[in-house]
Amino acid sequence: MPDLTADELLTTTRSVRKRLDLTRPVDPEVVRECLETALQAPSGSNAQRWHWLVLTDPDIRREVGALYQKSCRAYLDSPNAAGRLYADDPARSQVQARVNDSVAYLADRMGDVPVLVIPCIQLPSGPLPEGNQASVWGSILPAAWSYMLAARSRGLGTAWTTLHLTYEAEVARVLDLPANVHQAALIPTAHYTGDTFKPAPRAPLSEVLHENGW
Repeated sequence: MPDLTADELLTTTRSVRKRLDLTRPVDPEVVRECLETALQAPSGSNAQRWHWLVLTDPDIRREVGALYQKSCRAYLDSPNAAGRLYADDPARSQVQARVNDSVAYLADRMGDVPVLVIPCIQLPSGPLPEGNQASVWGSILPAAWSYMLAARSRGLGTAWTTLHLTYEAEVARVLDLPANVHQAALIPTAHYTGDTFKPAPRAPLSEVLHENGW
């Protein structure tokens, strides 16, 4: 396990797409340890309505991966694709092009990733509420991020993806999910190739910080 400080962990848990090891198995017990950590995250009213789908069966991974690939291909052809953003900024557009390339790479291999984790939230009734849904997703997303941090601390790579949600109903049928269980993300999990990660380039805090109002 990497010897990381809290700041090192928080600044190096980056999306891993091209550096996932598709051939090395992941110990199921390690995934369980990461999920045990995730269960310590906060949830609205302490309801703890989260559920976790851990997909290791090759056929199931292949089905979910195919749906992800189908959605991702449409995304890459859209105006909102990563590679089309910040086209007027030469330095940033180069970064975006690399992100776009890595997204396409993962799309073609999602079904080959050894472990796919789908965090879900179960509601008392079936449909999502109208209007503000922050409390709904705020009750699962912190736990999903905790899972990714725990995985990073154990030498595993992950990526936050949601493109499969275009076909959420189809994925739900593959996994036999109840109607009141809603998927939040699809997190590929694997050992990663390479030695370390560096903090990602970010815009300066001064450009996004607002004190006491906009």
